[in-house]
Amino acid sequence: MSHGPGVPWLMPGAPFPPTDQALTEPDGLLAIGADLSVETLLHAYSRGIFPWFNDDQPILWWTPDPRLVLFPQAFHLSRSLRRLLRRDHFQFSIDQHFTSVMKACAAPRDALGGTWIVDDMRSAYLALHHAGHAHSIEVWRDGVLCGGLYGVCLGGAFFGESMFSRADNASKAALALLCRLQPAHGITLIDCQMETPHLLSLGARTLPRQAFEAKLSESIGVATPADWQWPHLAAPLTAYAARYSFEMP
Repeated sequence: MSHGPGVPWLMPGAPFPPTDQALTEPDGLLAIGADLSVETLLHAYSRGIFPWFNDDQPILWWTPDPRLVLFPQAFHLSRSLRRLLRRDHFQFSIDQHFTSVMKACAAPRDALGGTWIVDDMRSAYLALHHAGHAHSIEVWRDGVLCGGLYGVCLGGAFFGESMFSRADNASKAALALLCRLQPAHGITLIDCQMETPHLLSLGARTLPRQAFEAKLSESIGVATPADWQWPHLAAPLTAYAARYSFEMP
């Protein structure tokens, strides 16, 4: 059964169509329906497909062309953020408050009060987190959670889902740590999904879908540690540098 021209409606457990069948308008819409089970989500992400929909819509699956990606070594670290990190202005934790990060990312950011991180999405990614496939980086200042990000990790590919910031540069600091963890966790590719001026300014760039899928296939094959957790509630970046043997920015 189809919904609109060229967009199939999938039953739970049905395979996704080839990604080259995605629409160009709206860019990357591939399918509708299916479900948000861990198995379905892992299969989708392994092919560069992700869900994105509002509360009043069915599940929509996307694979935009081109695709925005960030290679960790290309992350642009501004002088102001570099100074903050060197002064231990922020503290960090990993996978300690995944639910809190998702809740903060889902908070309305405009007067209309909308969010795409609906209840079904929160439940789905929490299940992924419990299964060891979704991770969060939390940013703290004076004992208060002030920023962070979360996403899905398959091999060396990290699919960034959302980030939030309640203090200047807090979400950038989370992304900086994610990129610094590249040697320890084997992250070779960060999928940023949609192009934004903000992400472009941080070093992300676009790839045609075919080139993205080739890079994704390489990255997923990278063997990486299963355990991301940091044993303390919050630690300065210097502690991470010592534990994971990377240079301070």
